[in-house]
Amino acid sequence: MPELPPVSDLLATAVQALGGKERAGQVTMAAAVDHAIDTKEHLAVQAGTGTGKSLAYLVPSLRHAVRTGRTVVVSTATIALQRQLVDRDLPRLAEALSGPLGRTPQFAILKGRNNYLCLNKINSAIPDEPAEAELFDAFAISRLGREVQRLNEWASDTETGDRDELAPGVSDRAWRQVSVSSRECLGKSRCSFGQDCFAERARTESAQADVVVTNHALLAIDAISGIQVLPEHDVVVIDEAHELVDRVTGVATAELAASAISAAARRCAKLIDEQEVDRLEGAAEAWHTVLDELPAARWDTLPEGVAPVLALIRDTAWNARTALAPPGSTTAQGDPESSAARTMALAALDEVHDSAVRALTAFDEPDPAARRDVIWLAADEIRGVQRRSLRMAPLSVGGLLRSRLFGTATVVLTSATLQIGGSFDGLAVTWGLPAQSGNRTDPATANGAQAPSDTETVRWSSLDVGSPFDHAKSGILYVAKHLPAPGRDGLAPAYLDEIERLITAAGGRTLGLFSSMRAARAATDALRDRLPTPVLCQGEDATGALVRKFADDPETSLFGTLSLWQGVDVPGPSLSLVILDRIPFPRPDDPLLAARQRAVEMRGGNGFMTVAANHAALLLAQGTGRLLRSVDDRGVVAILDSRLATARYGGYLRASLPPYWETADPEVVVKALRRLAAAAKV
Repeated sequence: MPELPPVSDLLATAVQALGGKERAGQVTMAAAVDHAIDTKEHLAVQAGTGTGKSLAYLVPSLRHAVRTGRTVVVSTATIALQRQLVDRDLPRLAEALSGPLGRTPQFAILKGRNNYLCLNKINSAIPDEPAEAELFDAFAISRLGREVQRLNEWASDTETGDRDELAPGVSDRAWRQVSVSSRECLGKSRCSFGQDCFAERARTESAQADVVVTNHALLAIDAISGIQVLPEHDVVVIDEAHELVDRVTGVATAELAASAISAAARRCAKLIDEQEVDRLEGAAEAWHTVLDELPAARWDTLPEGVAPVLALIRDTAWNARTALAPPGSTTAQGDPESSAARTMALAALDEVHDSAVRALTAFDEPDPAARRDVIWLAADEIRGVQRRSLRMAPLSVGGLLRSRLFGTATVVLTSATLQIGGSFDGLAVTWGLPAQSGNRTDPATANGAQAPSDTETVRWSSLDVGSPFDHAKSGILYVAKHLPAPGRDGLAPAYLDEIERLITAAGGRTLGLFSSMRAARAATDALRDRLPTPVLCQGEDATGALVRKFADDPETSLFGTLSLWQGVDVPGPSLSLVILDRIPFPRPDDPLLAARQRAVEMRGGNGFMTVAANHAALLLAQGTGRLLRSVDDRGVVAILDSRLATARYGGYLRASLPPYWETADPEVVVKALRRLAAAAKV
């Protein structure tokens, strides 16, 4: 094969073909990614909004794939970015580079199996277990029937079976009627529809692609399970890398609820001896009774009476499994429908058994800071029905990522927000990378992660390519230093007065980011009567629909919580004010983050700064980043929490934010907002 053009030339060709213009940060990042791929040294790149980071990593990735014949995996946290890459960026880029690369690069998208419609399940009519809250809800049942009927009709029309292509969408409950997890799948060779399987077809296409776009969850499953889900690859690009630890933690978290044990029993009802089913149901009842008598809290030891019940669950699940699939037998017994029912029953039993074993063995290590898992009893309310369950999450995922991700491929991690407190170390050590600062006591044990030994040290470099925005000239960071520190009793009257004054000056055009839905709703209820402009609140409609309404009407304000901190992209005059009610520290009763904080402290580190402050800094950076989404945007970020200016950790948090011009003078801010509102109406 002839020598391919250098990345700089390919990037210039791509930018010209796509009608863009050269950006210094994009050129720098593309060169750094190319160098990382060549040297096999991991790379973390902070690239601000507007840098064009997608092209900066896709161009060297495609060049590497075409040159070597090896697939590059690109992982994202959100569906929106996946769609941008697959529907817009990659098709245009492949066409633009087909000449210089000598052929048209191929790309594919790959998701978890349960994102694809299962032809065997939809044709076998194997029902899923009803949710507890829907057992007595006739409306929910009728809606479910309508949704499943629509899915059956869609099954004969769709070419991909991909849930994300179904519009409008359906509830999770309905989708479960036509999909299976990896554990529940019969396997291509044993399924009557194996040759036409949508998930298998997507996997086949991905194996032939130069670039495969996936998500952090599937990347985690590929690493955790030890079963190859993704095609062979030697380079992984992780976009939205600030989300990686949370997504991997979510995949590695298990749950044990009485309803899951009962569901497993029902799955087995017609397949094994009735006595085995009754024992499983008895174990479910015993588990329900035990959990009902205990407070929702983290467990540092197994409470009295819990171990025998967990052992009962473990043993009854194993006995039922043995009865269902004796040693040497196969699940592919009988017709496809009975074979599928058996496979789904085995999957349910395995999940119950494995969760019980995990809970029983979690406390074998006497040192809490050295334990693998954090265990807690959770109590959730779903449609008025309280659901109690035991949850198990890893204290740290750093070791897992270090061995299963960084140890097997060259990894490029990128996001608009990777530096916390002015350093990459805060996030890097949660990924299992050694701290660049050399501090092996404090940040290197972030989230309970053990610092890697000298023999395990992984080579990596970091780079901040900046932003095309002139933050100091385009935005004001206003800290309401005169307000009282936030309390636990909701929004104080002074906060509501401040919000009213700011939104009035801005003429609407406000995104209000609140630390809880209770605060967002309280602000909405109070200010709708006091403001002349409309106020929308998250939860009143689908989030996407609310964001569109907000963007379409400049006088509208939108209030909400966590998903809006990271998911709103509204350039232009519809957004000139972002209000944050308080520093988004994690809740003190968050069992996982509290355990990680304690683990750091037990090793002599500062748990508050390493875990709580880093958590808050990341969200603050994400929230304040909603303001400037194009080079022409102007506006104000107003943080009502005076602790950002007065507390000792305030400087650390501010160092994580874009370099806006700062002030604590409300008069300066009100005048600036009025000028922006007047200019927007011209």
